[in-house]
Amino acid sequence: MKLELHQLSDKAKAASEIIHRLKSQPAQLETCMQSVEEALVAQVERLVAALHERRDSLLIWLRQHKLQKILELQERIQDATESLQETTVGLQFNIEAIKESDPVCFMEANEVLSKRIEELKFGCDEVLAQEAAVAPSAQLLQYRVDERPLADAISNFTFIQFQAVPGVPEFVPSECSSVNNAVTIAWQPQPPLCHSSFSLQIDDGNRGEFKEVYNGDECVCTIDGLHFNSVYRARVKACSAAGASDYTPPLTLHTSEVAWFFMERSHPDVNVSEEGTRVSCDSYEHRISLGSVAFSRGCHYWQYKLLTYDTNADIAFGVAAKGVNTEAILGKCARGWCRYVDRERAWMMHAGEHFNRSQGGVQVGDVVGVRLNTDIRTLTFYLNQVQQCSMLLKSCSSVATVFHPAVSLSRGVTLALISGLTPPTDTPI
Repeated sequence: MKLELHQLSDKAKAASEIIHRLKSQPAQLETCMQSVEEALVAQVERLVAALHERRDSLLIWLRQHKLQKILELQERIQDATESLQETTVGLQFNIEAIKESDPVCFMEANEVLSKRIEELKFGCDEVLAQEAAVAPSAQLLQYRVDERPLADAISNFTFIQFQAVPGVPEFVPSECSSVNNAVTIAWQPQPPLCHSSFSLQIDDGNRGEFKEVYNGDECVCTIDGLHFNSVYRARVKACSAAGASDYTPPLTLHTSEVAWFFMERSHPDVNVSEEGTRVSCDSYEHRISLGSVAFSRGCHYWQYKLLTYDTNADIAFGVAAKGVNTEAILGKCARGWCRYVDRERAWMMHAGEHFNRSQGGVQVGDVVGVRLNTDIRTLTFYLNQVQQCSMLLKSCSSVATVFHPAVSLSRGVTLALISGLTPPTDTPI
């Protein structure tokens, strides 16, 4: 009974608060009404002022156009007057010439007089034709103001539901994380809650410009494919039809210092274990398996351990660009760089070119290390923790700037991938 009475008391208290809030709303409506009226009057006054300004500009244009028309008419009057004067003078001269009593003198001047008459006639015809081509209405100012768009706009001039600009969101640090080269960013909206979407931006991991990576209504976003061992800044804003909020203060996220990845089944003949760390091949031909990550910045290191090895097989360790031929030994095409080995010797290879041949092969239990430095474009190889050789990634700028770990193998070879390693110091060879 006490519990029920307590619940009933809470409900009565809530009802009392509702009544108090409702009673205060008429006063709020009066205040709001006054504000809306003042805004309406101010808006109409601004529109009237803009209309007067437009009227004045149209009047100025009309007066300038009238002056231009007057100048044109004055020029035409002057041209016609000059033509008339020339014609009158010519007529008087020719009339006097006809009165000449000496036939010989008249005959001598006849050709010149006839030519002059033709010239005067041509000039008159030209002036008359020009005036005939100009319609009388063209000499007037026949304009009227097109008021239909304005009348339509006035008829559509009405109230719209006010929409506030949304508040600046806030990041939720406890739900933000970084795994390998991917980051997850979470945020929550803040009042006024009138957002329709969010715009998330991050920089390039080197304190460069921000770029939009997400635009939608969700409050969480995962961004992968970032650079390893890099510090990214993120910011987000809320958007609505009324506008957008300010951006949040930047959130800093640090990607993994070392790369953890697995091998992928880049060709049907390649077998990859469920965890992605063991790779083998069913074919006697060379097949390529690529790593699940791609590198374009920094220094990275990984290893392969030989679990099984047919001494007649060649294995190639290195990197590959997107579009590499997975049905040929790594380094055969221009999108692969490698060191391939057998049980006795080793070679460097790129674009089908062999170089830096050396003695010494591999056997079961050996560990081959690959060190990629994308900053200086070098690839260094290790055997059982001992540095063997280095190669420059030739022509890589024209082929690719993003590199996948890669290995090519054939039947009889099983490799175990070891990733997430700190790169050793590279000693120049």
